[in-house]
Amino acid sequence: MARSSHKVTVSTDAEGHTAGWAETDLAPVSAPDPTAAAFFDVDNTMMQGASIYWFARGLASRNYFTTADLARFAWQQLRFRLLAREHAGDMSLAKEAALAFVEGWRVDDVERLAEEIFDEMMAPRIWAGTHQLAQRHLDAGQRVWLVSAAPVEIGRVIAARLGLTGAIGTVAEVVDGAYTGRLVGDLMHGPAKAEAVTQLAAVEGLDLTRCAAYSDSANDLPLLSTVGRAVAVNPDGTLLRQARQHGWEVRDFRTGRRAVRIAVPSTAAAGLVAGAVTAGLALQRRRRAG
Repeated sequence: MARSSHKVTVSTDAEGHTAGWAETDLAPVSAPDPTAAAFFDVDNTMMQGASIYWFARGLASRNYFTTADLARFAWQQLRFRLLAREHAGDMSLAKEAALAFVEGWRVDDVERLAEEIFDEMMAPRIWAGTHQLAQRHLDAGQRVWLVSAAPVEIGRVIAARLGLTGAIGTVAEVVDGAYTGRLVGDLMHGPAKAEAVTQLAAVEGLDLTRCAAYSDSANDLPLLSTVGRAVAVNPDGTLLRQARQHGWEVRDFRTGRRAVRIAVPSTAAAGLVAGAVTAGLALQRRRRAG
């Protein structure tokens, strides 16, 4: 059965920053508010844990990689994360590793898997409180976008399942309908999120002073500082201090201040599993080719 194709809009600004936007198939609101929108981070803001972790878990349940692969290759991802942290200004390693696990995959297949895995593993971990905040913006006639480091096509699937307008995400290079494993532009992380939202605002005629942004992480301070209303959701310690300093609203949907890690994969764990995905899929391709 053929799957519908969803267009990804790619924009590059004067400084060479690249952003990818993908809208869902939602019907337009009855009384639209065309100059206001809300932007939501995904990991630990809209969803408990990291989306790439749950995507990896779904792939593991489908035998795309094994526990042995995880043990063998996880240390490589850990080493990469440590190097990237120590050399934050040089993202070349991150760009090379970020999407290696989807090299050779058809875009339609990744979207199909993302839909299945969302329903199985991500949907139960959506923060109801954060989803309700997003719904309030929709009810007010405003558009609501996810902003995620995940490939924009995966972000669009999550946005569609949540009934949101669309997603801003990392742009993966696609040739003849398949991922090459390379990026176009930068990872959608840190300042790149603020730049992408600014680009989208210019294209869509948004007034950023009337827009809102939601995040759990101090990494998103550039994004939060770009809009007129910043909200810290399930904030880490640094973001909480910044929110108090700036008078930003704080929403915490966790069952306790220190309960954020209960039944939720840590960022490090998510990175390790992502590394295993990369290695496991490479092994799978070699086995199929052999």
